[in-house]
Amino acid sequence: MRFFIFLTGISLATLASANKPVLTVYAPDYFVSEWGPGPSIEEAFEKTCECDVKFSAGDLVPRLILEGSSTEADIIIGLNTDVTKKARETGLFAPHQQNNDALFLPIQWNDDTFLPFNWSYVSFVYDETKISQPPKSFDELANMKNAKIVIQDPRSSISGLALVLWVKEIYGDKAEDYWSKLAPKILTVTKGWSEAYGLFTSGEAEMVLSFNTSPAYHISVEEDQTKKAAIFEEGHYAYFELVGKLKSSNQPELANKFMQFVLSGEFQSLIPFTNWSYPAAQDRSKWPEVFSKLPYPEKAYFLDEDKADKMRKKAIEEWRAALSQ
Repeated sequence: MRFFIFLTGISLATLASANKPVLTVYAPDYFVSEWGPGPSIEEAFEKTCECDVKFSAGDLVPRLILEGSSTEADIIIGLNTDVTKKARETGLFAPHQQNNDALFLPIQWNDDTFLPFNWSYVSFVYDETKISQPPKSFDELANMKNAKIVIQDPRSSISGLALVLWVKEIYGDKAEDYWSKLAPKILTVTKGWSEAYGLFTSGEAEMVLSFNTSPAYHISVEEDQTKKAAIFEEGHYAYFELVGKLKSSNQPELANKFMQFVLSGEFQSLIPFTNWSYPAAQDRSKWPEVFSKLPYPEKAYFLDEDKADKMRKKAIEEWRAALSQ
């Protein structure tokens, strides 16, 4: 009898779960990993939505272009401003319908399709036990002696792409000359961020292309104060991660509710210690102390999607030509 009741309980729970509406969210691999923000966001939203959140990991824009209007996605999260032009041109996204005035960013945000959920500055992170005088500019970076730097490939990495656009924006027609000067300091170029950062933390490189918020992880989790971001006088490339909803969603009310949730205090409070970035809809005074005390550049570089798209091919080619010499 007890066994029958147990089985009945399982059946009812399964039925209840099956009857819940499903919100399908496409996200990058890192986002849905056990150390990423996905699991915490899923748990928090499911408590309010009476729904089942299903994350699906993969390359976002190529997948969306392939699937077209038949995509199963209701929400796509983890885009960045250097790829939104291709995403927008699919015509698959609906307006986010949220108030951009609720955002706290180093720039004015006017996009009514893609909504930022976190941000940081692209930066070179260094180990102060190996570099006592960090560079204060790109020129000083190129003139460092015996430095071993790891960067990411702009053809396969969004952080690598951000770097070449940052350099192109600063140096213009002289960008290739700058890359030629920096090339001898580059130990290797990795496909993605994880491989590059792993080389840095294993001690094979003194500096790595990352974000100014990366040291917060070392301080908070490892109690390690030796990893720091070099702040450049000319300013830093502001990097925003975005969320959008699909026109074809068969759960439009849930999708709208999720977009509202993104700007909520609960969602935003999850960001710093799961995605190691600044929350997009929180004033700096509300950030965790470890984040509010991080070095902060005075100037933000930001390229809208049209300018970034126009510069991309040339910036990558100059980078490739210089490093292949």
